[in-house]
Amino acid sequence: MGFMQNSDARLCRKGCCRHNCKLHTYDWLSDIPEAEQGADFVEVQFKNTRKGYYINESKIPLEKGDIVAVEAVPGHDIGTVSLTGKLVYLQMRKNSIRHDNGDVKRIYRIARPSDLDKYAEVKAREHETMIRSRQLAADLRLAMKIGDVEYQGDGNKAIFYYIADERVDFRQLIKVLADTFRVRVEMKQIGSRQEAGRIGGIGPCGRELCCSSWMTEFVSVATDAARFQDIAMNPQKLAGQCAKLKCCYNYEVDAYVEAQKQMPSHKIQLETEEHTYYHFKTDLFKKEITYSTDKVMAINSVTISPARAFEVIAMNRKGLKPKLLEAGATPETHAQQEEDAQDVPDDSMSRFDAAGKKKRKHLEKSKPQRASGKNRQEKAPGETASGHRPHPVNPPSAKSNRATHANPKH
Repeated sequence: MGFMQNSDARLCRKGCCRHNCKLHTYDWLSDIPEAEQGADFVEVQFKNTRKGYYINESKIPLEKGDIVAVEAVPGHDIGTVSLTGKLVYLQMRKNSIRHDNGDVKRIYRIARPSDLDKYAEVKAREHETMIRSRQLAADLRLAMKIGDVEYQGDGNKAIFYYIADERVDFRQLIKVLADTFRVRVEMKQIGSRQEAGRIGGIGPCGRELCCSSWMTEFVSVATDAARFQDIAMNPQKLAGQCAKLKCCYNYEVDAYVEAQKQMPSHKIQLETEEHTYYHFKTDLFKKEITYSTDKVMAINSVTISPARAFEVIAMNRKGLKPKLLEAGATPETHAQQEEDAQDVPDDSMSRFDAAGKKKRKHLEKSKPQRASGKNRQEKAPGETASGHRPHPVNPPSAKSNRATHANPKH
């Protein structure tokens, strides 16, 4: 496969197109000459996720990345060729588009410089149009959000993409938009997942959002998918940037469902001679099950394997109760484990308070001593507070020295 010389479309190989990785279809028939010549239809991609299939009646030699002018109602539109050859028919069948009806549109020509200049001019007005249209919708008090605007290549038509939770009567809005921007208006509703994919972002996994990188079809996500995977029912963590349940919960839910089939039911209680154990948690990766004597808290918790759990369940159905829940354990070892657990100090936040109080008392006592020592170092021996040294007549004794410091003579 040879390299394509088209820098505007950023092509790497004949079968691969980098125009949009999300909507890219690898042409695995590109090496077969008969596959390239045996198709009259071409797949053309526009802004966002919009694609169209057009017939090439004039037999224009087209390759991936070519910018073409195609038929539109009214006028013409500008798009990029994203797929050619017989693989286009498979894509049309996948999208339930028939090529034998009379509504098929044509490819006019490869875009001229004048077409590209007009296309760049109308594209520069899209953001300003979106901001203005939001203000008009707010003035009409419509419960909707206009998320994007797409102008047709010749500027005669504009598509307004909006999000709304309920049905919205926007007939008056269409009239206002048509009078304001002097274009033919088309309204398209998109979901919150499509909006998040259009905006893009980084997910909690640290990678680009799936809806903006490769997902094109969105499947509803149920809360059961999170329950099967033992994910905490925290709405802030369950929801993605679209405020819906994360799509990635559906990726591994089938593996979790199959793994749960090899585990006993959570509702089954295990009976022993001493206690009744309830299911507390299951670790599917380690294939371990933890049981507790309390239905809510982990009290006298015991972790066993699924095989041991099924063994105890079979014994309970026969009317038998094992001495202990663990396999191969004896009452002596169980008592020793409880005694060792009692020897471990409690994880109390105040268990170091006694030592901390002693340390603080020691520091408080040492503060005046350090302060007095510092004052003694700053003052010279026998110096008064005024900075003068006393002049005794006779050599002072120990008692007279103390009296001199108390009543200095100048």
